[in-house]
Amino acid sequence: MEKVLKEALLYDFYGELLTLHQKEIYEDFVLNDLSLGEIAEQRSISRQGVYDIVRRCRRQLQGYEDRLHMVDRFVKIRKNIEEIDSLTASLEESSSSETASGQIRRIRELADLILQEV
Repeated sequence: MEKVLKEALLYDFYGELLTLHQKEIYEDFVLNDLSLGEIAEQRSISRQGVYDIVRRCRRQLQGYEDRLHMVDRFVKIRKNIEEIDSLTASLEESSSSETASGQIRRIRELADLILQEV
């Protein structure tokens, strides 16, 4: 998984467990793509201080994931749902039965709903 995407997912799942100060700095660095220098200047702290906070946040977020595995489960579920959607699309194209076609359409609708929620 791409590093930035993984960091964003970790933050989405576990970010509320960080302090407000940690969240603000981590968001600026990872999500808003600000440099260490820009963040340090805005907050009147050293670049090393910003780096230490970002590193600590990464370790904390990864630690939560190592114990809870919520991001891994989310990614696996999403992948499986996308596969269901793909398989039903190919079945729908090749199916001649009206009933099977209606059922497949319903499965695709459900998969789309789940994908939107996940």
